Amino acid sequence: MGKPNPIEVQKALKNINYPTDKDTVVEQAKKNGADKELVDKFAGLKKDSFDGPNDVEKAIFR
Repeated sequence: MGKPNPIEVQKALKNINYPTDKDTVVEQAKKNGADKELVDKFAGLKKDSFDGPNDVEKAIFR
């Protein structure tokens, strides 16, 4: 997977309460129906905690 689709990332991050940790992002992305490649991308992020969805997006689109 190259760069993830920003709309798919937003859908994957729906219903997450921030601040949160990477494990919560991964679990909620699964619940939101994100594809395996995007879930793996979240799981592979170097950052372990996030203050909001923009924080996650910055980490994923580096």
